[in-house]
Amino acid sequence: MISFQDVSFRYPRSKWLFKQLNLEIKQNLITFIAGPNGGGKTTLGKLMAGILKPEVGTVLVNGLNTKDVELAEIGAKVGYLFQEPERQIFAATVRDEIGFVLELHEIKQAEITAKVDAVLKQFQLEHLANLSPLKLSRGEKQRLAIAAIMVNQPRFFILDEPTTGLDQERKEILSSVIERLQDEGIGMVIISHDQYFMQRHAQQIITVVGGEIVDVANCST
Repeated sequence: MISFQDVSFRYPRSKWLFKQLNLEIKQNLITFIAGPNGGGKTTLGKLMAGILKPEVGTVLVNGLNTKDVELAEIGAKVGYLFQEPERQIFAATVRDEIGFVLELHEIKQAEITAKVDAVLKQFQLEHLANLSPLKLSRGEKQRLAIAAIMVNQPRFFILDEPTTGLDQERKEILSSVIERLQDEGIGMVIISHDQYFMQRHAQQIITVVGGEIVDVANCST
């Protein structure tokens, strides 16, 4: 699904974070990215999603070179959940947030309504449909952000520290969402420090330290 070919990256006026990185991410696995703070986990995730572009080398997403296509084209294939879901929520109501991307595609209103209703039900947001996202809890905002991505029907997700700030009950809700997405054939990369969450869901763990991949471990859930 995602291929890094001799990728080097650095932020402006900074030293190289990644140098000549080669990595393959498969569609059919839940892959966790682990490692200490500042090691490059979030940067790696943003490179996978095309949010950041490599300075040297190539990142391919389902065969598309992230340097050559618009972010929206990558976004139709890979949904990205920021660590702070507020960063990607902007509409006046929960319903509007989910329907926004469909309206961009000039889909008929009846079809938009049907798709939004289905996603609201899938993510247990029906009772919140007409509320402002500002009034939601962190866990609800997170489900809304995932739902708004999901309605665009990507085949892959990247989730950045999705359990941060969630209590155990809301972690269980998130786990059920992840398991449902996997049952639908959607692949995932999850950036996380949460050992319990990792042990529950990981099928592969990539450990990143100081911009280097120090370990790739396959495991069973």
